[in-house]
Formats: sequence, C-alpha cells, structure tokens
Amino acid sequence: MYAVVVRVKINDAEKAQQGLENDVVPRVSGSPGFRAAYWTRSNEGGANGLSMLIFDSEENARAVADRIPEGLPDAVTLDSVEVREVAASA
Repeated sequence: MYAVVVRVKINDAEKAQQGLENDVVPRVSGSPGFRAAYWTRSNEGGANGLSMLIFDSEENARAVADRIPEGLPDAVTLDSVEVREVAASA
C-alpha cells in the first residue's frame, strides 16, 4: 500500500470544510485503488491541515498525488504533497 500525504494551510475553515465534504472526499474516495483516507486539522501555529490518502499501489497513489494541486478548495493553500510506502498498519 501507498499513502499520499498532503499538508495545507487553511485560509477559511468554513469554506475549506465545505469543499472537503462536497468535492474532495467524493473525488478521492472514487479514485482507482482507493482504500482509506483521513483528513486532520490543527490550529497550532495557524490553521493547517494534514491528510493521508491510502491506495493499493504506488501507481494509483501517484496518479492522485499529481492531481492534488488542481483539485484543492480555494480556501486552502497547498504546502506539500508526497507519496510514501506504508510500512505497517493496525
């Protein structure tokens, strides 16, 4: 399994949540090889979000990672996207 790890700055929490629920979650969960995803947020050091999207293969994870910049809600600013191999899960 492979994970796409995304870090964002949240500029407008309400609009970001709407975009997440109405657009991002349905698009990601419908992607080929999708297994699970978690979106988190923190207000420490300014509002920021971190998500981990899990896919069955590196190919499917990279395909989604490549589309992340164009699919973000206007209410967030992208900090980073990386693909990592999942070493273990529980």
